[in-house]
Amino acid sequence: MLRLITFVLSMSVAASFAPPTTTTTTTTTTNRLNTQLAAEKTAIIAGATGYIGKSCVREAVRQGYKTYALVRDPQKLETKEGQVSFAPFFEGAEIVKCDVTNEADLQKVFADITADRQKIDAIVSCLASRSGIKKDAYLIDYQATLNCLEAGRAVGAGHFVLLSAFCVKNPWLQFQQAKLKFEAALQEQTDMTWSIVRPTAFFKSVSGQLEVIQSGAPYVAFGDGEVTRCNPIAESDLATYLLDCVTDKTRHQRIINLGGPDEPLTMKMQGEMLFKATGMEPNFAFAPVWIFDVVINTLQFLADITGSEKLENAAETGRIGKYYAVEDMLTTDPSEKYGTITLQEHYNRIAKEGQEYDPYTTMFSRNRIRKDGNTKLVEAKESAMVE
Repeated sequence: MLRLITFVLSMSVAASFAPPTTTTTTTTTTNRLNTQLAAEKTAIIAGATGYIGKSCVREAVRQGYKTYALVRDPQKLETKEGQVSFAPFFEGAEIVKCDVTNEADLQKVFADITADRQKIDAIVSCLASRSGIKKDAYLIDYQATLNCLEAGRAVGAGHFVLLSAFCVKNPWLQFQQAKLKFEAALQEQTDMTWSIVRPTAFFKSVSGQLEVIQSGAPYVAFGDGEVTRCNPIAESDLATYLLDCVTDKTRHQRIINLGGPDEPLTMKMQGEMLFKATGMEPNFAFAPVWIFDVVINTLQFLADITGSEKLENAAETGRIGKYYAVEDMLTTDPSEKYGTITLQEHYNRIAKEGQEYDPYTTMFSRNRIRKDGNTKLVEAKESAMVE
């Protein structure tokens, strides 16, 4: 039961927080045209060290933008672990130290870039709070992102691309409400054109049980494993889509739901795909959805009578978990599906190569697994709050 409750809480944040691809001739032609259009243009990536942010940095460089990656602590990129995690993504980009929660700092950075480049053509915000709790959500998903918008408006920047989330369509969580508050502010202003992209889920958020099953434990699914369905999107595919929003005017002034190329995948199907990738026999444990209510109600009761912020945050984390246990993260309209990398291809790769440790998505483990011929367990520090 203790293991199950731990899983419930850890699943919540895992779900909330979608290598160059093989493309068709049409996509290749489009990307070539976009690269030509981007020549001599300038792009700023906020949240550059995050899962999607670092892919956006690489994609912006690939498309020919003079790319500025906003990083709160550049020193972490210079460590041995930082070189492994970020160097392949940041090659060709200029790293700029900047605290996006500091409005004055951000305004100065944008002004300096504008003075050097004459104009900022695109701001791509991949900012997201890691925990999803109220304080973090309003600090990052709303205020820090608003700081980027206001800094862009102040220097006459061109287009703002927002990485939002599909789940805001049915908002009963704090981070969803914070994201919607910023979406409203973005749509209300008229100084910059904008695109809002709401991905269903990232591959990372449905890969957290790899280490669990590799250790011999069962894959945990909720209900009968078929309660919800999703079609997550690869980070490289999503990064391409986000950068293409700058030059594709059909995506301007639009809110776009976006999923990957897969057909609807239930949680049980995801588990079967992981077992197939690892060559292991399927082994499932099915947890009742009501376990969330027990955990949430208990934590909220204790928070109410003690006034504990930690318990309040824990209850919110439980609510995040329940949300993703009962809500589909799925697009079915062909116009809302994008990319070429399937989830099975992703699972096949990480089963062979291992995946980077993330405290919010890797279940029951404080290590990350990296494979270089032999399996090595490498201690990893917890990531920063801001992606």
